[in-house]
Amino acid sequence: MKQKNIFLSIVILVAVAAVAYMFTGGESKAEYEQKVLDEREKQFKFLKYNETSPLTNEQKQNLEGLDFFPVKQKFSVRARMIPLENQKILELAMTDGSTESYIRHSYVEFELEGLTRRLLLLQATDEPDKKKFFLAFADETSGKSTYGGGRYINLRQDGPSSITIDFNLAYNPYCAYNPDFACPIPPKENILGIAITAGEKNYKE
Repeated sequence: MKQKNIFLSIVILVAVAAVAYMFTGGESKAEYEQKVLDEREKQFKFLKYNETSPLTNEQKQNLEGLDFFPVKQKFSVRARMIPLENQKILELAMTDGSTESYIRHSYVEFELEGLTRRLLLLQATDEPDKKKFFLAFADETSGKSTYGGGRYINLRQDGPSSITIDFNLAYNPYCAYNPDFACPIPPKENILGIAITAGEKNYKE
């Protein structure tokens, strides 16, 4: 009887490990965290040194680092894509009062903090890679610990009908650094009623 229980325990452990491997791509926690930190370092270097950075020269000189929430793997979620039958053009409001055209491509559904969440995926009208999407969202941290106008994530479909959304990679729009830039405002579908304590925090000069 004991041997049977031990065998069942091993089977369960293997199954759990297989599921974990599937969702993390075989990465360890340390490897995953390092990957996120590497992306954050690229973001910092772009803002600090790139000619197309939204920062002024004075801001670049003063920039010593960006402020992020600690990396939390639970905020990297696997989402089911639900394509819209009628993919209409959405004129998304910008911070300067103008609008910018995006395709309302699909909804994504995922589990987070014990509930099923739903967000709208947008696609640039001139996007050549039809698996790339733009996610603009706001949450309970917006206007508090994070930028009031919401944050963005660039996504790429990685399954036949699924996509990984990693909120640890959420970044600020250009207008968070420089009000001279106009940025898309998250659509009403993408205002989350929970605090996403992941990704970039408010920029402080």
